[in-house]
Amino acid sequence: MGLSKTEEFTVKDVRLAAYAKALAHPARIAILQVLLKKQSCICSDIVDELPLSQSTVSQHLKELKNAGLIKGDIDGPRICYCIDAEEWEKAKTALGLLFQSYKGGCSC
Repeated sequence: MGLSKTEEFTVKDVRLAAYAKALAHPARIAILQVLLKKQSCICSDIVDELPLSQSTVSQHLKELKNAGLIKGDIDGPRICYCIDAEEWEKAKTALGLLFQSYKGGCSC
């Protein structure tokens, strides 16, 4: 789907797709798990926990931040990341509603 086609969908569907995209890489899941465990983390702490380079971790953090799932506060030369609680709840609700909408009984 090209970028020019996203306006054909609801804001809700575009937002849900952004959450799904952010969750669609195992490195991002691992980063979220680190942040959930530590409640807050400096980028270098995340790098120490994962088998990835600092630049790769930074790219994944950028994707998570763009989706709104995390936020970062600048503390001098470092950025301290944490889960964005408000957006996390929105994502949890949106993904939950999608999965709960399946009632079973599909005949294919």
